Amino acid sequence: MASEETTQHIESMTEGAPSRAILKFAIPLILGYILQQMYLIIDAAIVGRWIGVGALAAVGASSSIMFLIMGFCNGSCAGFAIPVAQAFGAKDYHKMRCYVSNAMRIALVLAIVITLLSCFLCDKILRMVNTPEGVFHDAYIFLFLQFCTIPFTIAYNLLSGQIRALGNSKQPFYFLLASSFLNIFLDIVFILLLGMGVEGAGIATFLSQVFASSLCWWFIKRHMTILVPIGDERQFDNKRISILLNNGIPMGLQFSITSIGIIMLQSANNALGTVYVASFTAAIRIKYLFTCVLENIGVAMATYCGQNLGAKKLQRIKTGVNDAMWIMMAYFFITVIIIYPFADEMMMIFVNENEQEVIANAAQLMRISNWFYPSLGVLVILRYSIQGLGYSNLSMMSGVMEMIARCGVSIWLVPALAWIGVCYADPVAWIMADIFLIPAYIWLIRRLKRQIG
Repeated sequence: MASEETTQHIESMTEGAPSRAILKFAIPLILGYILQQMYLIIDAAIVGRWIGVGALAAVGASSSIMFLIMGFCNGSCAGFAIPVAQAFGAKDYHKMRCYVSNAMRIALVLAIVITLLSCFLCDKILRMVNTPEGVFHDAYIFLFLQFCTIPFTIAYNLLSGQIRALGNSKQPFYFLLASSFLNIFLDIVFILLLGMGVEGAGIATFLSQVFASSLCWWFIKRHMTILVPIGDERQFDNKRISILLNNGIPMGLQFSITSIGIIMLQSANNALGTVYVASFTAAIRIKYLFTCVLENIGVAMATYCGQNLGAKKLQRIKTGVNDAMWIMMAYFFITVIIIYPFADEMMMIFVNENEQEVIANAAQLMRISNWFYPSLGVLVILRYSIQGLGYSNLSMMSGVMEMIARCGVSIWLVPALAWIGVCYADPVAWIMADIFLIPAYIWLIRRLKRQIG
């Protein structure tokens, strides 16, 4: 049985008003990711203003690669948390801990294999995406150091995902807060005081990830012992390994498949020159700051749907999805009020005001993307809901749609329209994914209704 101390740190999402449960869970996630994106913005600002536009381009030249690899790791770990959430919703704590122990086995293998392959292929990867020669050396150093953080990134995402599966999204936020402040502090020390350049930014990221994963491990051992496997729960279980892989690998592949299109777009954009690489880097830093709110409403839906499926509350799932859509639309109107008039000023965070071409390009991308945020909102809410219901293969197909759209933009639209083509890449991809996800969600709800009764 769970101790009183443990139960203070878990919360069921199967009771009460769905909108309140979703917001209560999502807000710490949103704050955490905003904090994380703020760190990335500060990091890029330090690199762009104190090292130079070339260094900013070097950091940005590898961003799509990092999304490919880290996206697979993070998506897989999120998938491994879904059976944990479903078992928790069904109050089967023995099964839940069996999933926890076997997820750790899978994550260890992934960490070793992915880290070794990524570090070994680092040079080839950068050449594959047409990284400009002028920034290649710095890009290589930064990307290699990012690859070295993979084991600790996997550890953080696995452990924080298990904590969130029990309805606790606050503690991972606190740990992210602490590690982000550490990262910023180390950036200042390594880059501004010691003059280490982009390698300073890479080392700072590595150390902060070690710190964040250590905090998660300590918290589970100290305050959430309900998650700690005991006795035969620690044994290798082929059946549960299979279930975990069926949930995790499609989610990881979804991010990777999506990022193939992003890599092609990055490659097409890199070919336009250093100014456009810097423009893209600045724009996506701010864009992610805004879109992470939508993303984390979606993340909340995965846990919400997983727990309620375990409790066999289908109507509550449908109500929660509808409520999430209304929350998303309210947020969209807020972003229009902020982004449209102030996009240029936001870009001046990264470069001096005399870099007018970089500022104008980046602001243009921000404004165009902003009008299509409702498409992204529908995408993430339905995608994560489908994942929480245990149908990760379906959500992976939406990633295939995104990939096809971005590849098409990279092959035809960017050569024809140059930077304008880059600006429309994400909106086209979001709409293509929605075309698949909306009927898939309707079909799945009808299927579950027949199964549950």
